Amino acid sequence: MLSTTIINSFKNLKILCIGDIMLDKFLYGDVERISPEAPVPIFKIVKEKSMLGGTGNVIANLASLKIKTMFIGAAGNDESCIMLETFLKDTGCEYSLIKPENYPTTTKIRMIASNNHIIRADKETELNLSHDEISKLKKFAEDALPKCHIVLLSDYKKGLLTAETTQMIISLCQKFGKKVLVDPKEKDFSKYSGADIVKPNLKEFELVSGLKFDTSDENFKEKITNAARDVMKKYNIGSLLITLSKDGMIYVPSNIEEESVHIHAEAKEVYDVSGAGDTSLAVLGASIAAGAYINDAMKLANLASGIVVGKLGTACVTPSELKNAIINENAKGKLSQGLKIVSVDEAVEIAAELKSQGKVIGFTNGCFDVMHLGHIHSFAGAKNECDCLFVGINSDKSVKNIKGEHFPLQDERTRAYVAASLEFVDYVVLFDEDTALELVKKLKPDVIAKEGLKIENWPEAQYILSYGGKAVQLERVEDYSTTAVLNKIDNLQKSGVINV
Repeated sequence: MLSTTIINSFKNLKILCIGDIMLDKFLYGDVERISPEAPVPIFKIVKEKSMLGGTGNVIANLASLKIKTMFIGAAGNDESCIMLETFLKDTGCEYSLIKPENYPTTTKIRMIASNNHIIRADKETELNLSHDEISKLKKFAEDALPKCHIVLLSDYKKGLLTAETTQMIISLCQKFGKKVLVDPKEKDFSKYSGADIVKPNLKEFELVSGLKFDTSDENFKEKITNAARDVMKKYNIGSLLITLSKDGMIYVPSNIEEESVHIHAEAKEVYDVSGAGDTSLAVLGASIAAGAYINDAMKLANLASGIVVGKLGTACVTPSELKNAIINENAKGKLSQGLKIVSVDEAVEIAAELKSQGKVIGFTNGCFDVMHLGHIHSFAGAKNECDCLFVGINSDKSVKNIKGEHFPLQDERTRAYVAASLEFVDYVVLFDEDTALELVKKLKPDVIAKEGLKIENWPEAQYILSYGGKAVQLERVEDYSTTAVLNKIDNLQKSGVINV
C-alpha cells in the first residue's frame, strides 16, 4: 500500500536539475471570426500567463512538493531571462545560469481558445557552448553536487546537454556518488551512458531500439523487456523506465534476475498533456531520493501525471493533491476510513498545506467512547465552521488517566474508525495528554467548535483566540450523552433484559 510518509519526507530533500530551461507563455482568448486579410481565425487575447517551462517545469513541480531545488542551465541575456530568474527565485531555487552572447532565451508561446490549442509559436536558437562555457558548467556542477540527494537531467535537445557535456556531468555524478535520472530526447543513447535510470516515452524507445511495440499484445511485457535489456547493454545504462501514456509505464532493470515492473494508468479526462513528463520525472526522482521502492515511485509518478493532465496548461502537483490521490488509490475495495487517521506530525503538515491554499482549518475533540446523536450533531456543527475538520480523540492511555481503569469501553482504534467513517470528519488524530491543548498548539486551527464548554473555562479556545482564531460554542442536543447510554444499559442488565 502506498504511504503518504514518502511525501512527508520530500521536505528533507535537495534535488539538482540540469537541462534546457525555457519560458512558457500562454495567451488565452476567443476566436469569433475570420480575418478579412487572409483565411485565418482572429484570436482575441483575453489574458496572458507566463511560467517556467522545460526543465523549469521540473523545478516548479519539485518546489510545489516542498522540495529544495538547485538548477544549472543556460539562458539569454534578455527580458525573457529576467522573467525566468524571477520565477526561479519565487520557487526558492538556487540556480546558476550560463548566458552566452547573442543567445535568446527559449520561449514557447501557446494560444488557447475554449480550452483548445490554436497554435504554438517558438522563439529559439540551438545553443553552442564555447570551451570556457563548458568549463563554467563543470564548475557549477562540482559546486552543487555535494549538496544534493539526486540529479535529474532534463534533455530538451536545445544544446546544453550535448554528448560531451552529458558525459562530463554523469562522470561527475559518479565521482560524487549521486544517482542520475535522465529524461532523454536523443535517439543515440550513448550520450546517456552511465546513467542510473533513463526515462524515454514509448515513441522515443521505439526510435532507439529500432522496433515497434503494441501495448495490447499479450506478450508486450516480455518483448519490450528483452529489447530494453539489449539497449541497456549496448549503451551501459543502469535501467530503463518507459512511459506508455494511457498504458502506464514499465520499469526494466538491467539485472536479468529482476522482474520488470509494469503499472497501468487510470482512465482520466485529459485537458492538456503539456508538462506531464516533467511532473513524472520530478515525482519519480523525489520518491527514489526519499528511499521509495521503484514500484512505489512509479505509482506516485503515475498518479502525479494523472493529476496534471486534468489541468489546462503546464501545471504542477501539490502534496495535498498527491496525498488525496494516494488515499483514493489505497481505498479501492478496502476499508478506507483508516486512511483518515493520521499522526500528530502528519496532521500538522496537512493543516499547513491546506492553510497555504486558503482553506479554513477546524478542530473539535473528545473521547467519543459511545458514539451517539449528540456527537454527530457536534461534528456536523464543527464542520459547518470550516473547510477541513480535524477531530482529536483521547487515546486509551488518556481516557484511563481521566476516567479510571475501567475505561474506555471501546479501544482507541475502534473510536477513531467510527469517527473517521462520518462524512463531516476529514482527519482523526489520537493524543495521549489529558487535554487537547498541546495538540491544538501544534495544529493551530483557525476555528475550534464544541458543545458544553464556556469559552472562559476552555483552555484550547483561549489559545486559539490569542492568535486571532475563532471559538464556537455549539448548541447541545439534550437527552443524549454517554452517561445516559451507560445508565440505560445498566438498568437493562439489572432488570434481566440483557446479560453483559
